[in-house]
Amino acid sequence: MRRFARPKPLLLLVSLVALALLGLAGQHDRFFERAWFNLQTWWQPADARSMGLADYRVSIEARVIVGLDADVSALTYDPGRNSLFTVTNKNSELIELSLDGRILRRVRLIGFGDPEAVEFISANTYVIADEYQQRLIKVHLEDNTVFLDAADAEQMTLGVHMSGNKGFEGLAYDSVGKRLFVAKERDPMLIYEVQGFPRFQDEKSYSVHVLNNPKRDAGLFVRDLSSLQYDKRSGHLLALSDESRLILELDVDGQPLSTMSLSKGYQGLQKTVPQAEGIAMDDEGTMYLVSEPNLFYVFKKPPQP
Repeated sequence: MRRFARPKPLLLLVSLVALALLGLAGQHDRFFERAWFNLQTWWQPADARSMGLADYRVSIEARVIVGLDADVSALTYDPGRNSLFTVTNKNSELIELSLDGRILRRVRLIGFGDPEAVEFISANTYVIADEYQQRLIKVHLEDNTVFLDAADAEQMTLGVHMSGNKGFEGLAYDSVGKRLFVAKERDPMLIYEVQGFPRFQDEKSYSVHVLNNPKRDAGLFVRDLSSLQYDKRSGHLLALSDESRLILELDVDGQPLSTMSLSKGYQGLQKTVPQAEGIAMDDEGTMYLVSEPNLFYVFKKPPQP
């Protein structure tokens, strides 16, 4: 009677190391959490509260923003001007774009360090985030403004988890609750909620509160955060991840509801979005996206039957 050969100790050790590395890689990429979410959404009916991100389809794909060589970061929609704004961190500028990705105006930024995000707050008022110094800078933009100087602006510094160049990457604003959401890219990956900044002229006195939600942040099954968008109709928050090539919808309690892939073959994309850096949404629910160095995308949800 033949006996089965015992596995060699070296082979067993190599197998154990390989399994451990696969487990670490899966945890780093949040593969297990994402797979579990996908499995749940597959066997359960769609949540009625969800924006249904998976239903969006690309209508403008990878259009080059003509005249722009520098890397774009972040995106915001201005309902008064019916246009978009982005920032560049090399030769820093605030740039206004049309809804089809054409440059409408350029405003030079002075003293803003490393601007990585911009968010519309109210008529002519925006907040720009300086990634490295973790500053939030409130600016006022008129139609004839040609430059903005940070030294003339109201600003605040959070100064939390300041390590390396992994600071603020995204902003989103809740105009009803007057909350500014601030995304820290990673190491650690966090979303802060700032109340009391920016200050409005009719506020005689105010205080600033910075809140976070560790349970929500721990449930973000993405590798990094590149941009945020607040949807005032649902009260939900959209989180964009460049490294995971994903947009994640979070409800008011921070629970994930739906996702939108930015990989080839999804949402009608012919090619994977190379480096997504900013998302914005207009009042009709159309989603706009910019990718470094200068690509522009538009996604729309098909009309419901």
